[in-house]
Amino acid sequence: MALELSGVEKTVAGRPHIHRTDLRLEKGTMNVLLGATLSGKTTLMRLMAGLEAPSVGRILWDGRDVTGMRVQDRNVAMVYQQFINYPSMSVYDNIASPLMLTRRPRAEIDRAVRATAEMLQLTPLLQRRPLELSGGQQQRCALARALVKGAGLVLLDEPLANLDYKLREELRQEIPKIFEASGAIFVYATTEPEEALLLGGRTATLWQGRVTQFGPTPDVYRRPKDAITARVFSDPPMNFLEVVKTGGRLRFADPTHGGGAGGGGGADQLVFAAMAGLADGPYTLGFRANHLRLSDPGPGALRFATRVAVTEITGSETFVHLDHGPSRWVALVHGVRDLAPGAAQPAFVDPAQVYAFGPDGALAATAAYATAA
Repeated sequence: MALELSGVEKTVAGRPHIHRTDLRLEKGTMNVLLGATLSGKTTLMRLMAGLEAPSVGRILWDGRDVTGMRVQDRNVAMVYQQFINYPSMSVYDNIASPLMLTRRPRAEIDRAVRATAEMLQLTPLLQRRPLELSGGQQQRCALARALVKGAGLVLLDEPLANLDYKLREELRQEIPKIFEASGAIFVYATTEPEEALLLGGRTATLWQGRVTQFGPTPDVYRRPKDAITARVFSDPPMNFLEVVKTGGRLRFADPTHGGGAGGGGGADQLVFAAMAGLADGPYTLGFRANHLRLSDPGPGALRFATRVAVTEITGSETFVHLDHGPSRWVALVHGVRDLAPGAAQPAFVDPAQVYAFGPDGALAATAAYATAA
């Protein structure tokens, strides 16, 4: 059993919402759609479900063309960001409602409801009404109603976005277990790279209606095929720096804000190992916020002169926004750092944690830490 999008495009009023997309989702897989708001995640899911028809291309289910088939005739279930439960009905009747609509035998309905409730830890709550439940329990009820149908395709459109932190963490751990037990194709949309990593499976990164990469989640994170994918799969977005490689040296595009190895402050520096074999020319270096440090990590580190723009203290960590020439970088550092805006602040990066992208944005050199993982 597989869902395949073949050459699918979606255009609305002459504007492309989904550019040409080819995806194949296999039975029993968790598939994450990762991208910012308005990147095309919901539209792609609606095309998969049959709620919208593609302008071009085909949707295949087990090799059968279902492009024009009504959503009612497809074996699909969908869970939205907002809990959708019937407030006047018990949890039992909420879960049973899809099966009642298809007039299944009462004994069959009872077995399916109780098995699904057990899977989602709702058995003690079956006689309660949704408004008597916590937010996490209400969302589990909505999930149970989707799963009880035995749908081959389950679509979850940012289902945890409206829950508080504790409930999100709880359900993030439960959803992969639910997925394994059901054997369906799961498609889960999120704006959060951390959520994609926690869910595992395979991830498709989206940017302005394009699927930029699709593959095993850890591989897409560690080895983004281009700078756009690296930006999408980083929170905060990846920091970038323009450089020119000439022989064995790297020259920063903005030498007044350049850096050097160790404690130096020059406008260029020796090429590091990952870039040694690359042709001379312009490149973009990329490094994630958790790899940008405010203290020297040791010999060979890249050093940059920056100024503090603003700090965001989250408790155990601090996001430090730094101005480097015309660029705004973000460093994620441990502890509470209350730094004065406008203050000079040296910043450091271990070359082993730096990616290099070519002039076309394609990955030219993977960070050494990622190849060793």
